[in-house]
This record gives sequence, structure tokens and C-alpha cells, in this order.
Amino acid sequence: MAVKIRLKRMGSKRKPFYRVVVADSRSPRDGRFIDQIGTYNPVIEPANVQLDEEKALDWMSKGAKPSDTVRNLFSEQGIMKKFHDLKNQK
Repeated sequence: MAVKIRLKRMGSKRKPFYRVVVADSRSPRDGRFIDQIGTYNPVIEPANVQLDEEKALDWMSKGAKPSDTVRNLFSEQGIMKKFHDLKNQK
């Protein structure tokens, strides 16, 4: 089972709100997910990003691959750097 960390679109027309979720890569974008690890609201200025850093690092250490957008969000929050540091310590 290929596990991805990706965005699940919520909200209404022209007012998107996203949940950062861990899901099987075969499930639909807004469908079933395994775990929710944060939220992302691009509408407000500056964009609001709330992430559970421990859950994100745990899932990535188990092999979950973030999507391109989620990887950018993680990089801005410093999670990717922490993940690479943890990976290199082993």
C-alpha cells in the first residue's frame, strides 16, 4: 500500500480550505483517509498553516511520501529539514 501525505479540499466555491491528510494513494482526493495531520487556509493573508509536526515526521519515517504542494508547506515550516536530519542521524 503506497501511502501519501496530501491535501483534501474542503470549503465552498472560491473559498478553498484544505486538510493535510495521510491517505492511500489509490483513494480519491476528497475520499477516505488514514489520519489528519493539519490544515491549510490559502484564502487569508498570510496563508494559515497548522501542522502536527510529530505526526508528520512519524508518517514520513514510516514511508509516507508528501505530494509536491505538501512538501513545499513542510519546507516552509522546517519539517523537511528535521526529517532529513533525523534520517541522517541513523
